[in-house]
Amino acid sequence: MGKPKAPKAPDPKDTAAAQTGTNVSTAIANANLGNVNQVTPYGNLTYSQTGSYQMMDPSTKTNYAVPQFTATTSLSPEQQSVLNQNNKTDLNLATLGADQSGRLNTLLGNRFTLSGLPKAGDADAIGSANYQQYGSGPQLQTSIANAGDITKSYGTDYAANVQQVQDAMFSRANPQLDRERNNLETSLVNQGVRRGSDAWATALDEYNRSANDQRTSIILGSGQEQSRLAGLARDQATFANGAQQQQYDQNSNNAGFSNGANQQMFQNANTSASGNNALQDQAINAQLAKFNAQNTGRQNAMNEAFATRNQGLNEVLGLASGAQVQNPNFVSTNMPSIPTTDYAGIVQQDYSNQMGAYNSQMSNYNSILGGLFGLGASGIKASDRRLKRDIRRIGTYSNGLPKYEYRYHWSDRRHVGVMSDDVRKVRPDAVVRIDGFDAVNYRKALA
Repeated sequence: MGKPKAPKAPDPKDTAAAQTGTNVSTAIANANLGNVNQVTPYGNLTYSQTGSYQMMDPSTKTNYAVPQFTATTSLSPEQQSVLNQNNKTDLNLATLGADQSGRLNTLLGNRFTLSGLPKAGDADAIGSANYQQYGSGPQLQTSIANAGDITKSYGTDYAANVQQVQDAMFSRANPQLDRERNNLETSLVNQGVRRGSDAWATALDEYNRSANDQRTSIILGSGQEQSRLAGLARDQATFANGAQQQQYDQNSNNAGFSNGANQQMFQNANTSASGNNALQDQAINAQLAKFNAQNTGRQNAMNEAFATRNQGLNEVLGLASGAQVQNPNFVSTNMPSIPTTDYAGIVQQDYSNQMGAYNSQMSNYNSILGGLFGLGASGIKASDRRLKRDIRRIGTYSNGLPKYEYRYHWSDRRHVGVMSDDVRKVRPDAVVRIDGFDAVNYRKALA
């Protein structure tokens, strides 16, 4: 048994050529399996080979004839008749559409214009309202001149009390007035009235007038409180102060009359301003209504003009429609496939298996050699002919054993020694067996 030989590696070119041939053959077979003719009530689908083309493998220059197929769809006689009628209808509609499209030359040749249509409303013609502003409240007389010296005077300056009454009444009225103003502004915004517009100013003027009325009432009420306090002081006066009290009462009455007249004049002025502002609102609303009516009339006229122009186009485009023939519904055919043989993989796997066996043999071989050469120190050497090559006899030892020159399989170095089969004939006790190979104890063999 000699040294194992490594298997020859597969030729990549031969392997690629074989794999390509297998793939082409499998592809052609799959194509023939998949070309299934179909027959339906509406028509047929037929496959036929109509030729082939040459495909060359660039690595091996081998030519392969690859077949070409044609799929032909044919309608049933009834569906073919429907298709013929539809084609005839389409031709008639196309001819009619071509004739009618001549009318479009005149229609589209004339430039489309909006002249002659009603004019749109002119926003600049809407004038602004001339609102009158509400005047401030009248200057009321809040004090009465002293009627003269009296035996015992009573205080007439009740400004602190009046202010206390005013503060109390305003503390109740002002939050309500603020809520009413906020509600008014929210309502105006929800109605679409813009801040700063005339309508916004009109609404706020009316609100301010009402608020001023309430504040004026509070001021008058506080003046009445002052009169009430002065009356209490008057009632506390003694009979000796009667003349002075009379004069004081007269002064008080005069002041009340003056304040009432001023208040009435203030209310009259506010009423006049409110009437004027209402008339201004009516004038503005009338102008807006006219403006909107003009815009609506122009929009309607434009829609009619566009409809008249588009009618001819729509008629011609409508002639281009037509019915479609019922196409056959082909079923999905069974598409079996032949698996491609992985020839290259098989060759590579076989080579890998051989290499595995070779590596195993080499491992055993090297193990044996290690065992044999491990005995060299004790005079025992590997002497099995199966381990040697280039064996040549060169003489005879003194005890008559043949002397040889040779090389081991794993080395080119030349050695001189005996063969185990010769030694076994004369000194069998000098031959030992190690892992299936013979080794010779030279000390015994040559003694």
